[in-house]
Amino acid sequence: MMTSGVIMQEDVAVPHLKLSPVGRFENVLLATDGSEWSAGAERIAIAMCAEHEAHLHILSAISTPGEAGWMGKPNDIEAERKTDETIQRLEKVAADAGVKCTGHIRSGDDPYEVIVETARDLSVDVVVMGRKGRRGLARLMLGDATAKVIGYAPCSVLVVPETANMWSSILVATDGSRFSDMAAVAAAELAKTGGVPLTVLSVKVPVHSERRQAEAQPIVDRVLEFLSDKGIQARGVVEEGPADDTIVEVAKDRQSGLIVLGNFGRTGIGRMLFGSKAERVINQTSTPVFIARGG
Repeated sequence: MMTSGVIMQEDVAVPHLKLSPVGRFENVLLATDGSEWSAGAERIAIAMCAEHEAHLHILSAISTPGEAGWMGKPNDIEAERKTDETIQRLEKVAADAGVKCTGHIRSGDDPYEVIVETARDLSVDVVVMGRKGRRGLARLMLGDATAKVIGYAPCSVLVVPETANMWSSILVATDGSRFSDMAAVAAAELAKTGGVPLTVLSVKVPVHSERRQAEAQPIVDRVLEFLSDKGIQARGVVEEGPADDTIVEVAKDRQSGLIVLGNFGRTGIGRMLFGSKAERVINQTSTPVFIARGG
């Protein structure tokens, strides 16, 4: 049985922590290669900026000319031409939606490094990017660049499947940790601005102790109290099962258009998120997944 997912870090009672003051959406970075895999991310990034009156930064990352894998100057020129076309196309769509935007074309040895560096340089609040497929290992389906951006970006990351559209309801999964608090604050802002219903989920993982399982309802109640103080109506849900599977199932049952999770923000291989809750949820759902990280 799977043991990962929405869990407490230690087998102790849940402290009544004050939720972190994060969740603004003033600057959004859309990382796109102009392919069909980025179509959903492009739609949602523009719609999100229109909803939050945010500035959209459009980034296309290309390989450094002359590096291994390039086949001479003609390819460099063609790559730049296609990138220019993508930026211009999206700038027009954004303008038609009343969204202010800035296009950026940057080169580097690895796309994820370009995205992370740009997110840091521009001090964006969230990176929006697409992904391939629905299942499989991160390096095959989620995409190595996407997994690394989730792990290393200094901000939240929204991973969007190709066919996704703007959400009409939100599910936030919480384990009572400060990382989940960040997710709750982000979900609150998204739900309030969008005027959409919000569901708060905590999972009782069967392999955990009875005391840890008993903390699930108080965790949900604490988040609901925070949301109520912010004038946000939400429903609380406690379910039992493997955490990642349960998150996906509840999102599907409730027709949630967005899943919000916390980023554990570890160092080293943990930041790659291979084998993590976030990776498995992303690979099992056709729903956009927002991985929250506070400043």
